[in-house]
Amino acid sequence: MAVAACAVLRGLLPRHLFVRTAPGLSVRQMSSQQSEKPDSLDTYETLKLERVREKVLHVELNRPEKRNAMNAAFWREMVECFNKVAQDSECHAVVISGAGKMFTSGIDLMEMGSVFLMVPGDDTARKAWNIHKKIQEYQETFTVLEKCPKPIIAAIHGGCIGGGMNLISACDIRYCTKDAWFQIKEVDVGLAADVGVLQRLPHIIGNWSLVNELVFAARKLMAPEAESHGLVSRVFQDKEAMMQSAFDLATEIASRSPVAVQGSKVNLVYSRDHPVSDGLNYMAAWNMSMLQTEDIIKSAQAIMEKKTPKQIAYSKL
Repeated sequence: MAVAACAVLRGLLPRHLFVRTAPGLSVRQMSSQQSEKPDSLDTYETLKLERVREKVLHVELNRPEKRNAMNAAFWREMVECFNKVAQDSECHAVVISGAGKMFTSGIDLMEMGSVFLMVPGDDTARKAWNIHKKIQEYQETFTVLEKCPKPIIAAIHGGCIGGGMNLISACDIRYCTKDAWFQIKEVDVGLAADVGVLQRLPHIIGNWSLVNELVFAARKLMAPEAESHGLVSRVFQDKEAMMQSAFDLATEIASRSPVAVQGSKVNLVYSRDHPVSDGLNYMAAWNMSMLQTEDIIKSAQAIMEKKTPKQIAYSKL
């Protein structure tokens, strides 16, 4: 039956779309011979990068002695890092976590406190202009996570405070440990959060009353409540179990067609911010080209041959 179906498929679609392997080579072996050695990863002051699995990148907030507080280097390096991840054909999924005792304590007030107090400008208008520019630069630190077409899994343990909430709200999937807690802390330091959490969190939780409570009162949201309201999708006993599951999930995602997965992320983000009709029009325009991918043929062949996605050699994207 599968042979007959495959024959019909071959008759309906252009011959060049089918995978041809050299005699004596499996698709996986051929892919292994053709793949290029991944480039060495860049080093950063506040981030640690590691290729933990095939096509899976681990980005770790790496200031454990400062509880991963977000200093000036962090705001710059996140943009540099994820702009490169977006173009990295060896990476299909990302896990982001924090080193040490907690995910992050948020903004490094000791280092960043003077940034907005010492803004240059000869008068109020010019100072305001420069503050506006600086805020937009900091917003890009987390918006870059949404712009990156690779799915990003946040793995949170301990506290996730202030800037950390802005960070995880821009990620695609969130896991946490049972001891994790979340806090939008900005009102306690005299400001309204301005780098994304106020805009993204209501879409994630879907409960405006709860969002307002968390923002206005800066109260802690504990892991069980975070799961019940959809901020995280799973809660784990400890960090080790969480990281293992996060890497397993990233591996599953990375085994799928990059055209399908990354196209899905782009359209999910677009549809969140636009009416349904606009989202449908965007999807139609997107897929009028993306449906011509060879990945569909490879996936169909694998289904008929009872193979898993991990056994398919998708081309790099």
